[in-house]
Amino acid sequence: MTAASTLPAALTEPVVPVRRGWIVLFFSANLGVWMAFFTPIQVLLPTQVELIDPANKEAMFGLVTGLGALAAVVANPLVGALSDRTCLRIGDREYGRRHVWTLLSAVLGAVSLAILGQQRTIAGVAVCWVVAQTCFNAALATLTAAIPDRVPVAQRGRVSGWVGIPQSLGLVVGAVLVTAVFTGNAGGYLAVAAAVLVLALPFALVTPDDVLPRTHQPPLRPRALLHSMWISPREHPDFAWAWGTRFLVQVGNALGTLYLLYFLTDGVKHADPESGLLILILIYTAGMMATAVTAGRLSDRSGRRKIFVIWSGVIMAVAALLLAIWPSWPMAMVAALLLGAGYGVYLAVDAALITQVLPQATDRAKDLGVINIANSAPQVLGPAMSAPIVVHLGGYPTLYALTAVVTLLGSVFVVRIRSVR
Repeated sequence: MTAASTLPAALTEPVVPVRRGWIVLFFSANLGVWMAFFTPIQVLLPTQVELIDPANKEAMFGLVTGLGALAAVVANPLVGALSDRTCLRIGDREYGRRHVWTLLSAVLGAVSLAILGQQRTIAGVAVCWVVAQTCFNAALATLTAAIPDRVPVAQRGRVSGWVGIPQSLGLVVGAVLVTAVFTGNAGGYLAVAAAVLVLALPFALVTPDDVLPRTHQPPLRPRALLHSMWISPREHPDFAWAWGTRFLVQVGNALGTLYLLYFLTDGVKHADPESGLLILILIYTAGMMATAVTAGRLSDRSGRRKIFVIWSGVIMAVAALLLAIWPSWPMAMVAALLLGAGYGVYLAVDAALITQVLPQATDRAKDLGVINIANSAPQVLGPAMSAPIVVHLGGYPTLYALTAVVTLLGSVFVVRIRSVR
């Protein structure tokens, strides 16, 4: 083993706390990427699909989002592994291993969104969304690695809390942008594409990115790279449990949110479903912002992670049960607040927990990319599970009851992780 003192900065555990300016730019970059993920899924894509094929909107929307999520499952760990091995030199200047991927992915993803807005067939929509998902998951892979790369363990709960907020705030900003500021789907896609560039590029252009010396570059062999995607549960049980719990919670999240616009239309019978969706998103975001950073700080101070994750799952399960039992507009608002509050705690603390069970520093982005499969794969399973439940197996009450059960299981199983309190 190489002595820690001889390792380059890119492969050592960070000890210097990150400053407020770094957190602001990191927050901004995540806001742009999550806006690009969720605004199309919640607002633009369902409207676009319904205009193209109104009779089969549920199935076609599920197909498009499922294909995009499948691309995400591949792109995230693959680009993470490539960034772990990136040694870029142009002329006399060496560049870090992460930012070049963030920069390129944001630009290509913005272009794909602009083209997506011009599509008039389901096939065209699906192809462009697959490209967009590939690009933004590539950006997410390198952004996610920034926390173990640069943030000390004692600061990770707080920073993860700030980074968790963009997952819902991005949808709020995006929804306002494409419903109140810009009209029409094509204009909405262009607005989101521009926002991604404005929000994400400063982090990649301004903040430091440690260079990986070629003497420490892992070999790039396709077979070995593919083999490295498998992280043995026997050798790394805590990592395996962290993956499994994240997967279950995200399955619950996919089941509960994927058809929210259609739930307001067909289940709640809301007079203006799009406005209702925006109100729920605002309430959800308020709940999340109220808990994320606070929970992260409390977790850092106490050194405890698991108890926060467990209670967050309980709160989210209660929110889903309310929708299953009382599918009304007032109860939908209460559920949105509870769901946001629970998910804020979960995102902040579970993200910090996961960085503490990574197998080794040389593969941080790849290993986090494997974790991110637990975020992306449920977007494949969600449509496959939700569509038949809504149409044939009991409708929205069954869907939200299942959401509660899966979410609760995902949060409770975190007790099996041994190396983190």
